[in-house]
Amino acid sequence: MADTLSNLAKPKGATREKTRKGRGVGSGLGKTAGRGQKGQFARRATFKPWFEGGQTPLARRLPKRGFTNIFKAVVAEVNVSELEAFEAGATVDEAALRNRGIIKGKLDRIKILGRGEVTKAFTVTAHSFSKTAHEKIIKAGGKAIIAIGVAQQDDGDAAVQAPQPSQAQQTQ
Repeated sequence: MADTLSNLAKPKGATREKTRKGRGVGSGLGKTAGRGQKGQFARRATFKPWFEGGQTPLARRLPKRGFTNIFKAVVAEVNVSELEAFEAGATVDEAALRNRGIIKGKLDRIKILGRGEVTKAFTVTAHSFSKTAHEKIIKAGGKAIIAIGVAQQDDGDAAVQAPQPSQAQQTQ
């Protein structure tokens, strides 16, 4: 008779009944349940993987180094290749970058970096520009405006203070 899905079965002896430990001396695994007498192995179910048997742990043997600067500025880095997503003549500022999903989360500043090429003219407002990014934006016929102030947070607690374009702040 051929095997079909309706009458498939495991071969005889493929599964065993679960061993019931600690269920009387007649089972052969009663009382101490195969764990022996006393000691750590008899008492604990598992062991901490980082426990080194009482010797000084690795984390305490190694020296402390450095510190975490809690005042570190969070800078969003945007390459000029990512600006190609905008149409020609667009004003690219923090709000536009957030709408496109190019920058996310809380940040202090936006910096435009020079990786990639620019084929369209944009008006880009950011807190800083790399030298190559600035040159590529200007070469494509766009404008690079330096923003003043802190970047807006996702929860909207600090506003961007984008200045009116003037000769001092606008670079061409």
